Amino acid sequence: MPRQSNEADRGQQTASEPSKASGGLTMPGPGGAARGMPRAKERAQNTGATVRRLWAYLNRQRAGLILVYILTILAALVTMVTPYLLGVAIDRFITPGHLEGLGSLCLLLLGLYAVGAVASWLQAYVMTGVAQRMLQSLRGDLFRKYQLLPVSFFDTRTHGELMSRNTNDIENVSNGLNQTVTQMLTSLIVVIGSLIFMLRLNIWLTLVSLITIPLVMLATRMIAGVTRRSFKQQQEQLGALNGLIEESVGGLRTVQIFRREQAMKAQFDGINVELNRAAVRAQIVSGLVGPVMNMLNNISFALIAAIGGWMVWNGWTSVGIIVSFLNYSRQFGRPISDLANQYNLIQSGVAGAERVFEILDLDTEFEAQGRPLNGQSVRGAVEFNQVAFAYKPERPILQDVSFRAEPGQKVALVGPTGAGKTTIVNLLTRFYEISSGSIAIDGRDIRELDKKDLRRSVGMVLQDAYVFAGTIRENIRYGRLEASDAEVEHAAELANADAFIQALPRGYDTLLTMGGSNLSHGQRQLLTIARAVLADPAILILDEATSSIDTRTEMHIQSAMRTLMKGRTSFVIAHRLSTIQDADLILFMNGGRLAEQGTHEQLLEARGAYYQLYQSQFHGNDIEELAN
Repeated sequence: MPRQSNEADRGQQTASEPSKASGGLTMPGPGGAARGMPRAKERAQNTGATVRRLWAYLNRQRAGLILVYILTILAALVTMVTPYLLGVAIDRFITPGHLEGLGSLCLLLLGLYAVGAVASWLQAYVMTGVAQRMLQSLRGDLFRKYQLLPVSFFDTRTHGELMSRNTNDIENVSNGLNQTVTQMLTSLIVVIGSLIFMLRLNIWLTLVSLITIPLVMLATRMIAGVTRRSFKQQQEQLGALNGLIEESVGGLRTVQIFRREQAMKAQFDGINVELNRAAVRAQIVSGLVGPVMNMLNNISFALIAAIGGWMVWNGWTSVGIIVSFLNYSRQFGRPISDLANQYNLIQSGVAGAERVFEILDLDTEFEAQGRPLNGQSVRGAVEFNQVAFAYKPERPILQDVSFRAEPGQKVALVGPTGAGKTTIVNLLTRFYEISSGSIAIDGRDIRELDKKDLRRSVGMVLQDAYVFAGTIRENIRYGRLEASDAEVEHAAELANADAFIQALPRGYDTLLTMGGSNLSHGQRQLLTIARAVLADPAILILDEATSSIDTRTEMHIQSAMRTLMKGRTSFVIAHRLSTIQDADLILFMNGGRLAEQGTHEQLLEARGAYYQLYQSQFHGNDIEELAN
């Protein structure tokens, strides 16, 4: 079930955590320790390690890669043989004037060029399929990782920034792979093959052509360090920009009602300027590679032509050999130049892969699995024993919270905003881990239980009712995917949702937009209750489920919730005391501590904080008395 949190109860958390737009990967756990970050950074921001990991993903498409290797070798062999045949044509037929065999040799050359062209096209075609399947796998791994990361990770990241990693960053990896992988494979074979032919033709001219190689390596090394950092900064700023856009569009009404259009635009312009600077710096520096490589290759070509001409003049070699050698020297230098011209794509792809692997390297909340329940039924006895929780040690959120809820009891959580009510249920579901103390269900510490089994026993109905794009039937079935249509419809009847569903043109097959904007809030809430009914949990959490509902709709929802709570241990978070007076146990939270607990009558007799809250709601007393 999708998790939403009460913003008020998270106030203390967000005040002490890094900004969502900061671009960091901090994952605060109990006591403020950042989990997963150092290892993720260390592994992901290593270019060599990143390339090896990308290659490991590619290597999963082994059959396709083998075919690419074969086609690459074929195309490279054609490329290496044709310059040699050109030299033979000059020395054997053109220079002596023997034209009888020249036509056959020219036809052979044409055939080889045709074979090379077809092999190159097939190589690109097959490699595109291999690269896209690899990216499909990488994209799927990243999405699955998002599903397994703890809630605390998403509390410190904007949705747009995370989406940017699954779209822009992987798109950059795609561009880098499609443009460079086949080029690199071809280049490796062509460079080695050309060098072998050059050594066989003339060792001295080969040494001359190798003079510029150290300069090429030095220039590449100097530029590489700068461009990698620049492309990484570009991707980070792009992620921050996407996050701001997602936030501004999602909160457009708030932006407009408070007249903050200009402030939002100024914030956008600031990030946009930084993105522009990073992008320009990355493109300018990476753009130096091509001209530098071309200049060095041209110097090498000129030296070979001059020295080769001098050698022909002195009769030490033939014109055909020099022509062949010049072609091989071009082939030897062309792959380096081609890669240099694609250098920005390579660096952008590596930077995108680093950002993807940063996420993949983070610890998931399911890595340390507990003991499975193995079909054991959960009765629903819940016990908090001296539970304390803090995002940072110096700012405790909960302190020394102890209570016991018996199976089937209704437990109400009340108190001022930010008192820790939602935090208690978040700890019960292990969205966050406690700092000290223990929480037990049926006498078993929940830290020893498998999280999936634990959450299978807990259902939630939240204030912000969330439905997914799809049919009404699919949204209700989200509570238990194997449920039949009859079970889905029965759950809707128990939740008082069947009447409005049947009134829709397509009934249970009515398509909902993302977020369910084509339904009223009350209707969406009834669907989430039906979803919880279908899940049939032993423990139920109702977090302000009727706080923003009109009175008539509230009556339907209250009736549905009473049906849902029968026979289940229920935790109800509510501000209106009229909805929880029948609770078996009321927990009054204040300042992160359990100030009072008991039934409604017991707490009124005690004339404490709960009594004052009750008086303020029903008799008009000043609610500020609570703070004194």
